Amino acid sequence: MDANFWHQRWSKNEIAFHEGKANPYLIGYFKDLSLAKGSRVFVPLCGKTLDIPWLLSNGYRVAGAELSQIAIEQLFSELGVKPKIERVGELDRYSADNIDIFVGDIFHLSNEILGTVDGIYDRAALVALPQEMRDRYTTHLIQITKNAPQLLVCYEYDQSMINGPPFSIQNDEVRKHYSNHYHLNLMETREVPGGMKGKCPAKENVWLLKNL
Repeated sequence: MDANFWHQRWSKNEIAFHEGKANPYLIGYFKDLSLAKGSRVFVPLCGKTLDIPWLLSNGYRVAGAELSQIAIEQLFSELGVKPKIERVGELDRYSADNIDIFVGDIFHLSNEILGTVDGIYDRAALVALPQEMRDRYTTHLIQITKNAPQLLVCYEYDQSMINGPPFSIQNDEVRKHYSNHYHLNLMETREVPGGMKGKCPAKENVWLLKNL
């Protein structure tokens, strides 16, 4: 993952990946994680996603990890909340009621720093990473969350026709990363309207990963 790439995208406000509303798959399938209100949900590589206020408004606590300080300053500004900021290891933790966001390299985030996680919502992390980093990421995610169940959203398309991110994650790759740790259930597959960046057909796959 080229940190400079993401820093430049945020500094130039080139954030077409940022959705203007809560993701419909989150709204439709989050209940299938069977998490009680007050559970703590980890959102890796979260940006300033509107999925976070949706989770908060529905009674959940949120933890997140994000490389860009700009994104998290905008997130808290849009939440209308002034965060407490403190240095924790090699990360900055932005905290307020029911929310903790760790700013910096997610691979510097440990379970001890992150704390208890009851569930994971990954719409933007796995698909943001090139293939050579995804093994490391999935292993790290399982370790720092102690194998918490997750809702995972992936794109699938002909990677030879267009460069990521978002990258294409084939179903077999999802199984390779996670089948030793979870029961995997492919909840829905849907065509992406207009394809991937208007250049090739694409699908979104929604996975529910429950503990073995």
